Amino acid sequence: MTDSLYTRTENALNTIRPYLATDGGNVKIIEITAEGILRLELLGSCGTCPMSSMTMKAGIEEAVRRLVPEITHVEAINAMEVVV
Repeated sequence: MTDSLYTRTENALNTIRPYLATDGGNVKIIEITAEGILRLELLGSCGTCPMSSMTMKAGIEEAVRRLVPEITHVEAINAMEVVV
């Protein structure tokens, strides 16, 4: 992983962090693989929210993939599954 890729990914996450923070949450980069998979840890209330998988797809993944096209997939190591 290059510093540039990491920095651009952090910058992309910074566009969504204010929205996560309003609900007491945040995200932390765990790794970016050579295949372009971004692994995140959901922090604060995001780590225990039953809507975290929706937040990942609709907010975090969209923002990152729009600004950092090298990222092919975003996953949270601790996202809760929505039980229907």
